[in-house]
Amino acid sequence: MTIAVARRSEQLPRPNSRSTSVHAAEAIAAIAGRCLLLELETWPKPGLVSHVDSGSHTDMHAGTFRSSAVAIQPYLHSLTEAGAQGCGMGRLRIIGLEAETAMFAATGGINTHRGAIFGLGLLCAAAGARAGGRVDPAMSLGAVVARLWGSNILDGPVLLHSHGGNARLRYGAGGARMEAAQGFPGVYDVGLPALQSGAMIARGHKEAARVQACFALIAAVEDTNLLHRGGMSGLRYAQRAARAFLDDGGVGTRNWRERANVVHQSFVRRGLSPGGSADLLAMSLFVQACESELS
Repeated sequence: MTIAVARRSEQLPRPNSRSTSVHAAEAIAAIAGRCLLLELETWPKPGLVSHVDSGSHTDMHAGTFRSSAVAIQPYLHSLTEAGAQGCGMGRLRIIGLEAETAMFAATGGINTHRGAIFGLGLLCAAAGARAGGRVDPAMSLGAVVARLWGSNILDGPVLLHSHGGNARLRYGAGGARMEAAQGFPGVYDVGLPALQSGAMIARGHKEAARVQACFALIAAVEDTNLLHRGGMSGLRYAQRAARAFLDDGGVGTRNWRERANVVHQSFVRRGLSPGGSADLLAMSLFVQACESELS
C-alpha cells in the first residue's frame, strides 16, 4: 500500500514523451513541494516543527516552513530541469545556493530546509535525468544520484558554520553527503519500508504511516542534527526512545498518537530535534510518489 502524494494534475509524463521537458519538471517540483508540506503536516514528530507546535524550536513555526517551501520550489524545478539537461554537480550546487538564499530571505535568516534543498534537490535532479531519458528509467532515483554525482558530492566544498558539518567533524558521522553519495540508504532501507508497513498496520491512515516512518528513521539514522544538539548521548537517547515506540507496536496501537506525543515531549524537554530524519521523511515520500508513478 502506498501513500498517494501526487495529485491528478501532477502525474508524471513517461520518459521521452514530447512534454517531458516542460511538464515533467513542473510535476516533479510540485510533488517535491507537496512532500515538504506533508512532512510538516505530520504530528507527533519528536522534537520537530509541525502544524501543531514548534517542537524543540523557539525561532521557527509552521508558517516559517510554509514560506520556505514556497520560496524554494522554483529552485527544485530548476534542479529537475538541470538533471534533464545532463548538468554536472557544479551547476546543481549553484542552484542549491540560490535556493538557500531564497530560503533565508523568506524566513528572515532561519535555516528551515537546507538539508532538504540538498537531498530532495538531488532527487529532483535524478527524477529529471530519468524523465529526460538520460538514464535507464528502471533505475531508482537514489541509484541515479550515486551514479551521476556520487563522487562529486563527497569532493565538494565544506560549508562553514554548518551544524551538520560540525557534527561530522566532531563525531565522525557520515551525514547528508555520505547518505546522498551512497544512493540514500536511509530512504530505501528505512523510510520507504516504514511508510509501507505503517500504512498497512494503520489501515491506510496516511499521517500514521508518516509518523511510523519518522520514528523508524530516528531509530536508525546517525542524525547529525541530534549530535549537534545533544551529543552522542542525545543521539543514543533519541534512537532508544524511537525504537521503544516501534517495538511497543508503533502506530498499530489504539493510543499511538498519545504514546508518540510522550516521546515528542521528552525530546522537547531535552532540546533534541532530529532534522535529518525529517528531511529523509520528505525524501521518502517524494521517492515513493515518483517511483510509483514511473513504475
